Amino acid sequence: MTNQVGIDMNNDADGDDLLQYNPNRLLDTLIENLRLKNDAALSRALEVAPPVISKIRHHRLPVGASLLIRMHEVSDLSIRDLRYLMGDRRNKFRISDKQFKPKEGETPGGGSNQG
Repeated sequence: MTNQVGIDMNNDADGDDLLQYNPNRLLDTLIENLRLKNDAALSRALEVAPPVISKIRHHRLPVGASLLIRMHEVSDLSIRDLRYLMGDRRNKFRISDKQFKPKEGETPGGGSNQG
């Protein structure tokens, strides 16, 4: 199966570079697909401050969900393709069941037992 960007998602013959997290590949593809000049133009298109793009390029800031959704809206690439471009191959996102359990002594509604 080939995605919108032209990457065969069933064939990992492209090498290890596609298997590793690399947000630069995602940013470069967006610049190319949107026919932009540079990172500053990309930041304007995504409506984020230029330092956000710089921090993502230098691996100091992860690509968050809201930015990923904005990239999808601007580029018309699927979220799956955008994640694939930056090296995120997870099929499912799992949240620990501990996050949903109340802490010791708390009521399930989140309130206190005072009354």
